[in-house]
Amino acid sequence: MPLFLWGCGSTETPEAQSSGKAENTLYVYGPGGPLGPMEELAGKFTEETGIPVKVTAGPESKWIKEAKQQADLVYGGSHYMLRNTMLEHPELIDEKTIEELYPRAAGILVRKGNPKNIRSLEDLTKEGVKILDVNGAGQLGLWEDLAGRKGLIPGISNNIDLSVPNSAKAIELWKKHNKHDAWITYESWHHRLKDVTDLVELPEEEKLYRGTPIAIAADSDQKKAAKQFIEFLKTDLSHQVFQKWGWK
Repeated sequence: MPLFLWGCGSTETPEAQSSGKAENTLYVYGPGGPLGPMEELAGKFTEETGIPVKVTAGPESKWIKEAKQQADLVYGGSHYMLRNTMLEHPELIDEKTIEELYPRAAGILVRKGNPKNIRSLEDLTKEGVKILDVNGAGQLGLWEDLAGRKGLIPGISNNIDLSVPNSAKAIELWKKHNKHDAWITYESWHHRLKDVTDLVELPEEEKLYRGTPIAIAADSDQKKAAKQFIEFLKTDLSHQVFQKWGWK
């Protein structure tokens, strides 16, 4: 289900009222992974500039129709993810405006207390370990890229119990039952799921990083404010917020 951040109220024109879009508000869309820092920084940006921001996050299918009507900015959980959106919806994003924010590393989420004593990628190949896999949503091929460098593809593949298309579904299943022991995903998800996960960090030489891009929507009528928000996201203060949420 999409999550929202509302900025300050604003006076709406008749056109804005008919479209459901509030005048002067920046509308930002993207996947759930980067929602934590995006939500926090949208609030700080509103406090600093007075420009209201509404962030809608979750699986693309939940927000793409609305984004086509009123998006000012679209961010991705990785660069390939944002470019997939561009390929499927070629008129949504102005490609020339893509900016990289901050990278985040992959790690292993395990059950609280780590009952299977998973400490490494090698441990994921052990008999009886059941892995939950997100085959998409910025994580496409993530486990294979990690495993391939260590010759662990067959062992980890054999222990993948279930693949799902996005993190929202993975979280739903993770919380629903204890069937799965591990999930190779971004370290940042642990910061959103501290109550139900422990994080196994990989050694720095084994870590795999993917980026966090953001771009201005092609039809945005608030391009100046959208650019201002991107520049705000690239400040030292914003970097510190991203780091707090698990980014590098």
